[in-house]
Amino acid sequence: MLVVTNELAGRAEAEAVESALDILREAGDVETATCGHVDDVDRILDARRGRRLVVVGGDGSLHTMVGALLRRGEAATCEVALIPLGTGNDFARGVGIPVDDLHAAARIAAAGIAGPIDLIVADGDGVVINAVHVGAGAEAALKARPLKRHLKIAAFPIGAVLAGFTARGWRLRVTVDGTLVSRGHRRVLMAGLSNAPTIAGGTGALAPDADPTDGLADITVSFAVGPLARVGYALALRRGRHPGRDDVVHLRGRDVRIEGEPFHVNADGELTGPFRTRHWTVAPGAWLLVR
Repeated sequence: MLVVTNELAGRAEAEAVESALDILREAGDVETATCGHVDDVDRILDARRGRRLVVVGGDGSLHTMVGALLRRGEAATCEVALIPLGTGNDFARGVGIPVDDLHAAARIAAAGIAGPIDLIVADGDGVVINAVHVGAGAEAALKARPLKRHLKIAAFPIGAVLAGFTARGWRLRVTVDGTLVSRGHRRVLMAGLSNAPTIAGGTGALAPDADPTDGLADITVSFAVGPLARVGYALALRRGRHPGRDDVVHLRGRDVRIEGEPFHVNADGELTGPFRTRHWTVAPGAWLLVR
């Protein structure tokens, strides 16, 4: 196995990684590589030589590695395992990898079976393993970003509260598989595509029934822009009950385009933008996950 760790991990994380490595070493030969910058990724993957790749980190770390494998034409043949040591760990939670027991996650990484997982691919060069969303959810991530270093997962609900008070909504045109879901006249609070159920460290169940192996993205468009509607939507989102609201459209599809007023994008916790248009498609079974 080739194990990729994060150069920015603190002391506590480093000790947890070493403990997980002990379990991996019991199963076979292990080489470790430290990733401190995106420029390190190709160097690390060049050294893989057909071995199982074990990513120690969160959704962002996995997002980076899978994106590079896709670009290199190796995503369909490289077995990727995940030991969740990120802030949110939403994807791990959604696919059944233990997020509170690194030893159990390490045993899965060492002995689990690799199977195909869907990937959401953005126009240009981006990928999404867990979820991508625009509007209030992305603004919440922007608000939470400076707090994550000190507050960890607690930064997510604080960011959501701050964004909830300030977001007025965006005039966005949303098209799913060629059908208009939002024409751009009505303000949209949030629009997102999901490959797995939760976002924001499990504090939001954006797609409670999402299945990362069904070849479809779960798509949510919320028009809950009024003050009381925003509160109601936020409470329903936490429980995964928002698809039943009258001001929410929830459906499945393979091709999604969002365009309109400038918006930021939160893809697996990675923030980009602002954009005026973005396009995503589902690539069924595009990479191999060990679980």
